[in-house]
Amino acid sequence: MAQALYIHWPFCLKKCPYCDFNSHVRAEVDHALWARSLLSDMQYEAELAGGDALHSIFFGGGTPSLMPPSLVAELLTGAEKLWGFDPAIEITLEANPTSFEAAKFRDLAAAGVNRVSLGIQSLDDDALRFLGREHSVDEALAALDEAQKLFERTTFDLIYARPGQTADEWPAELTRALSFGTSHLSLYQLTIEPGTRFATDARIGALEPMEGDDAAALYTLTQDMTRAAGLPAYEISNHSASGQESRHNLTYWRYRDYCGIGPGAHGRRGGNAVQRHKKPENWLAAVADRGEGIADLRTLPPHEQASEALLMGLRLTEGVDIQALARRTGIAASALLDATKVALYTDLGLVWQRGDTLGVTAAGMPLLDGLLGELVADELLGA
Repeated sequence: MAQALYIHWPFCLKKCPYCDFNSHVRAEVDHALWARSLLSDMQYEAELAGGDALHSIFFGGGTPSLMPPSLVAELLTGAEKLWGFDPAIEITLEANPTSFEAAKFRDLAAAGVNRVSLGIQSLDDDALRFLGREHSVDEALAALDEAQKLFERTTFDLIYARPGQTADEWPAELTRALSFGTSHLSLYQLTIEPGTRFATDARIGALEPMEGDDAAALYTLTQDMTRAAGLPAYEISNHSASGQESRHNLTYWRYRDYCGIGPGAHGRRGGNAVQRHKKPENWLAAVADRGEGIADLRTLPPHEQASEALLMGLRLTEGVDIQALARRTGIAASALLDATKVALYTDLGLVWQRGDTLGVTAAGMPLLDGLLGELVADELLGA
């Protein structure tokens, strides 16, 4: 049974220039219609995947901090009636650190949100303009200060390995970020996604991505600095104090069931991959017609479940219990991994094994994408 709920809000202030999600800008939104539709979608999922109290809820997607706090409160009330809440439930809402959105923080906290994730992304105003952000550093830090006063837990993200970023600039920026005292940080290297403005700029030579060796050096430096500050990595890009990990995201990385509602939301339940209609109008029409917004539901064969579990789980510093995964999927443990490659990369210090658990070492994490293709058995990857 699912213990985590993802609520996708599709609307943004504008299209983000470095992601490929088709953000939807609306001058007006019928919030009463959206409340009815989201609650209907939620009820459908609860009837199929209810039974256990929710331990996490995550409001994500476009810009969920644009949601009226009254709508957030209504959705949380509905979720609690349908599932019940674990006493230590984590309720996270993603927010841009603009003064407009920070003005809602008090009401969002009163609605039940107890953790906020701020998309600060840089502590340099020039970099923020390059990234297409609408906030300034001063505005972001004011929002962070307000969030830390109002919410039980606050996290924010930064993007590094940006074009032109020097080896001195990132440590100074990270030192400043660590000084704010949050118990969780998400630190991502800039990636160029196909179909984005950045991809076009890189193709025509208007943008020069950071060289791989330079980015790897910054990654290693990041691990050293966060570890020394008491926020070691628990996932390749996420750092926290002990016990302050994102409970919701751990659901994904540990490959546990979760429900997703709203346009574009994905879910995993009972061995099925569930995807909602991405376009808001199509999702609304589906909910009006049959009470739920599902565009596609596919039963995942055991090899695909095992592949997903390994590709997600090996991102975590805790690794993956291979015997437990074998029991869950019915695939022999010896058929999940390429034993020869596991032995090779263990000898090279890129992989570790303790009992039934296998993981990627700190030295191996910068090479994770390549390692996953080597470690996971070809039969699981469809090779």
